[in-house]
Amino acid sequence: MGATADFLAIDLGASGGRVMLGRWDGARFTLEELHRFANGPVPLLGRLHWDHLRLWDEILTGLRRYGARFGRAPDGIGVDTWGVDYALLDRTGRLLGQPYHYRDHATDGVPAQVFARVPREAIYRITGIQFMQLNTLYQLYARVLAGDPHLEWAETLLMTPDLFHYWLTGRKVSEYTIASTSQMLEVHTRTWATDLLRRLDIPTHFLPPIILPGTIWETLSDQVRQDVGWPTAAPVIATGSHDTANAVAAVPELDAHSVYISSGTWSLMGIELTEPVVTDAALAFEGTNEGGVRLHADGPPTIRFLKNVAGLWLLQESRNQWQREGRTYGWDELLAEAAAAPPFRSLIDPDAADFLHPGDMPAVIRAYCRRHGEPEPETVGQLVRCVLESLALKYRRVLEALEGISGRRLETIRIVGGGSQNRLLNQFTADACRRPVVAGPVEATALGNVMMQAIATGHLNDVGAGRQALAASFPRQVFEPGPDAGWDEAYARFRRLVD
Repeated sequence: MGATADFLAIDLGASGGRVMLGRWDGARFTLEELHRFANGPVPLLGRLHWDHLRLWDEILTGLRRYGARFGRAPDGIGVDTWGVDYALLDRTGRLLGQPYHYRDHATDGVPAQVFARVPREAIYRITGIQFMQLNTLYQLYARVLAGDPHLEWAETLLMTPDLFHYWLTGRKVSEYTIASTSQMLEVHTRTWATDLLRRLDIPTHFLPPIILPGTIWETLSDQVRQDVGWPTAAPVIATGSHDTANAVAAVPELDAHSVYISSGTWSLMGIELTEPVVTDAALAFEGTNEGGVRLHADGPPTIRFLKNVAGLWLLQESRNQWQREGRTYGWDELLAEAAAAPPFRSLIDPDAADFLHPGDMPAVIRAYCRRHGEPEPETVGQLVRCVLESLALKYRRVLEALEGISGRRLETIRIVGGGSQNRLLNQFTADACRRPVVAGPVEATALGNVMMQAIATGHLNDVGAGRQALAASFPRQVFEPGPDAGWDEAYARFRRLVD
């Protein structure tokens, strides 16, 4: 293992971004926040966009803060972001409009139109990716249907972290883990599914080369180095550029009998595999075979076989609505209200299409309950408990499917990410699934980013060594399942609701 090194993790999520300083001392990691900023959809002329120019300015602010404090360049920089979204660049390398947000309504009804041209079974056998209308495939087909001229004008398509890596270095390529989220990559060959795209009249001329995680992207450009005031350049490194790939890389003690949940706006629940699974059972489950990092520097990437679950989005949007109504709740207050509410009063399917778009989420949840014969949540505590219990029951459903498809008994649930701080949800998950839950580290995405940089620069041998170091560096908490207390009965009711 190498000597002390500094790595900057630029971690952009759907609701906020950070520039984090990860320090490796040869035995342990530490993590420090240099700059934090908000992120979210920007409505414009009836469409939802991302403000990538503002995000870029925030990134530069974080890099400047590192330089001002330490007077030198770090040992590496890596960017990770949410999946599926992309930008189109013209022949000069400039943006063709502000990129769209994955919750934009333009993809409503689009998957069905895609399946009318290419059967969903065929798409799954090629890509191995879960069918979600927000996937890049449907975003691009929506532009085909609209006759958007940008598709022909564009010279390059870059996924979101690829765009920021390009702005840092001037090199236009796509990293494997983020490209896999598009539903446009052949799952077995790890190459663009050009035949599929041609069948849908989606251009292929703008697809960039693909590189693997754990490799050096390029050196920071002189222009950016001067902008941020560093005396020398630094290597820009392709980590798992999809935030979930980094989070999974940072799960301590992840083994063949563990299931992980990367918990945040989305809950990504799955297992780590060496080969994709595109069987009939996997298709019926709609499991997704997203690209993972390489466990060894000279080995192939792993597969993150997982299910995307709506996650804490429902509570984030509910909290935003209450704030718009003049009621400001802290998270601790909301969880205390939920703990005091009666159990299993109302259940929902967190993945119902009703909950995809921003808006008055409490009203949408109540309307869902009315339509499905569930009692409407009448208080804040009842609504929060409804969401948390429903998430825990959804996790049980996914756990059973993962065990059936993999043929493994999954003994432990390992939760990482911001949602791992939600003690009530952690306990509900242990109770509903009848499995111990190990929660932490909280900052798994940034830590996975830093760990992959350390491997790429020779400071660590491989992911196994990195996971051991993370286990020694950050605390975790165990939640044991309690008495059944009605969970089995609630699960039977939940199954009837979602089936």
